Amino acid sequence: MSVNYNAAVKTARMTATRDYFANGSLEILDGSNNVLATFGLSAGGGTISGDTWTLTWDATTVAASGAGTAAGARLKNSGGSSHLTGLTVGTSGTDIIIDNTSIASGQDCTIVSSTLQHAT
Repeated sequence: MSVNYNAAVKTARMTATRDYFANGSLEILDGSNNVLATFGLSAGGGTISGDTWTLTWDATTVAASGAGTAAGARLKNSGGSSHLTGLTVGTSGTDIIIDNTSIASGQDCTIVSSTLQHAT
């Protein structure tokens, strides 16, 4: 039997997750986990609505620090520890939606939207 959380628990867990990562960073990675771009998560971390966390950023556009094809992402807390990995990245239908997955060093990389939803 699988575990199911009620709505109040999902909201509390997503709020705790947001608060843990607030003022941290998001790294966009290639398939070998090389960092292509880094975004600063806002001091508040974003908003929670039910079981969904909408992340907010210090800036939604940054200059890429690496070159390659975006294949994933990870969140780091404000202390720099990577504690949320395996995020999906793409131009639609992913956790982190960016404007272009083919990234050249120095080019602008833009987050179009970023939401994380609690598991069932």
